[in-house]
Amino acid sequence: MPYDRCDRFDCDVLVIGAGIVGLSAAYALTRAAPGTRVTVLEKERGPALHQTGRNSGVIHSGIYYRPGSLKARYAVRGAAEMVKFCAEHGIAHEVTGKLIVATEREELPRLHALVQRGRENGIPVRELGAAQIAEYEPDVRGLAAIHVGTTGVCDYGAVARHLAESLTAAGGEIRYGAEVAAVDRRPWGVAVRTADGAVVRARVLVNCAGLHCDRVARLAGDDPGMRIVPFRGEYFDLARPELVRGLVYPVPDPAFPFLGVHLTRGIDGGVHVGPNAVPALAREGYAWSAVRPRELAGTLAWPGSWRIARRHWRYGAGELHRSLSRRAFADAVRRLLPDVAEADLRPAPAGVRAQAVLRDGTLVDDFLIREAPRTIHVLNAPSPAATASLPIGRQVARRALGVLAAAGV
Repeated sequence: MPYDRCDRFDCDVLVIGAGIVGLSAAYALTRAAPGTRVTVLEKERGPALHQTGRNSGVIHSGIYYRPGSLKARYAVRGAAEMVKFCAEHGIAHEVTGKLIVATEREELPRLHALVQRGRENGIPVRELGAAQIAEYEPDVRGLAAIHVGTTGVCDYGAVARHLAESLTAAGGEIRYGAEVAAVDRRPWGVAVRTADGAVVRARVLVNCAGLHCDRVARLAGDDPGMRIVPFRGEYFDLARPELVRGLVYPVPDPAFPFLGVHLTRGIDGGVHVGPNAVPALAREGYAWSAVRPRELAGTLAWPGSWRIARRHWRYGAGELHRSLSRRAFADAVRRLLPDVAEADLRPAPAGVRAQAVLRDGTLVDDFLIREAPRTIHVLNAPSPAATASLPIGRQVARRALGVLAAAGV
């Protein structure tokens, strides 16, 4: 798809990916600089069909994240903005608060550390003794807990659809069924060819391809220094939702970017249980039967994948056991909710987390946004990216507009 000169651009900014981050960036561009021509390419038939539309819908408070990190700053800011956005546009949401519950004595120091972290991040936190847990969740048991009042739930799929509608109303364009096949970047712009042979020329490219963001970066000629290693999160629905009033989480292990099996009362009134975290055999591997040999080979060829396995094999073995045994999954839930029986867990749709992994096996913990000539790559945006999507979108939009300004546009 070579081209030597470009007298006509199809758009000013081309965004790859119509998940909530890509749509937030495109939306922010049209608000910050009306008249900027924005096009979004999405390989699926509609928006938010992967990470955005396959999660528990939690509006995260930001309590877990290192003070000063992008995750901490954007989650705290984004949670308040997301609640306001949903209220203004009639999108289903509720601020429920949540409990983080310690069930073992060795978890108590980590629980106390979360209290300190929450306060450093400006989050209201209430410490609870064992007897006080019942004030919020009568059927939950633990040695101690903290209550985080700013956590909530919403319909992120509906948020993404509203962003898409707002973008098109402002003159932007979304092309569905447009999978990126090639990227040709030159000093004056970028041309992207889709799988059906169409070519879109833009002054700036924004890569928000989620599960495929590293592949898109390599198509653009950039070495992202990481690979996406997909982890499937498997969920169940609780047959007796009356056992849970709001959100209940275990104390997370800080060595991992996963929060452990938790209980979430959604906006539909049902209670979602999960997720666990097991390696997916495809980037969109929502079941064990979903295997893409080429993608799996790419994961196995990345040195970081093997280093993760060697470093965390015990944790991984436990997650695999819970994936293959509903009884083991129920045992994990009973740590928080003793009355749950195996029969109370009904299989629900799974999600896949796009986890950036460095060559040395480091699981990238913070949001990762990198710039290259005429290009901005969003290379790590797992949870709480949906919560933080509005401020992340503004940050990406500012960078894109900066590239346009530098080019004299």
